[in-house]
Amino acid sequence: MTKKDPMDLSVEEKLSTLYQLQTTLSAIDEKRALRGELPLEVQDLEDEIEGLNTRLNKIEGDINDFQSAIAQKRNEIDAAQQSVERYKAQLEEVRNNREYDTLSKEIEFQSLEIELCNKKIKEATVKVAERKEDFNKTQDVINERQQDLEHKRNELAEIMQETREEEDRLKEEAKELETKIEPRLLASFKRIRKGARNGLGIVYVQRDACGGCFNKIPPQRQLDIKMHKKIIVCEYCGRILIDPELAGVKTEVVAEEKPKRKRTVRRTKKTEDEVPEADA
Repeated sequence: MTKKDPMDLSVEEKLSTLYQLQTTLSAIDEKRALRGELPLEVQDLEDEIEGLNTRLNKIEGDINDFQSAIAQKRNEIDAAQQSVERYKAQLEEVRNNREYDTLSKEIEFQSLEIELCNKKIKEATVKVAERKEDFNKTQDVINERQQDLEHKRNELAEIMQETREEEDRLKEEAKELETKIEPRLLASFKRIRKGARNGLGIVYVQRDACGGCFNKIPPQRQLDIKMHKKIIVCEYCGRILIDPELAGVKTEVVAEEKPKRKRTVRRTKKTEDEVPEADA
């Protein structure tokens, strides 16, 4: 059996196929809705852990820098102490006051350098301790977030496992239906569906109103929708409109109740016989 060209389909067939596609896509949306906010929560946790790991690497780099600075200052202290010992040995061989004063100043300068280096080492040691504390706290947060992530991933995987087979079947069905719809109409439908809050690109008339935005539809326009002569969209929300019968929806006909007529009671004059006699 040869496949019918989508361009050759009647308006009624186009609308019917389009509504079938909408029903299938809505079923897929329902399957995805079962996951709720889990995919976003998983993504947020992954992003947060990535940021915390970046912070952890920076803290680790800071610790290494401070430790390198401490090692450098200790080397400077060793060099300064060797200079002090050398200058002190030279003091025993000085020949005049000028040499003595020069060596004394060098010894004093190197002693100040040693004090300054020790001060820098203490400051850097405090910084290392602080950064190590930050490192441990950040590591604890990462461990907590990692546990949350594993829990969320397992929960999402369970839901995905339950719905994957049905969702894949619906996706295949949707692809098959898309091949039966002309490209321009399909593109318009997808654009309308993307802009709709509830994902409905085509809706049927409900109680004389649009099934998407619930604005009233004039009787003449409703008649045009039932005639299937052309594709009609809602003038308020832009959704494609079809009649309930084409959508396979049974509508209940509500009979109008006739207003009840008020009964008029005629008053007649009571005869003298009807007048009760007064008590004697």
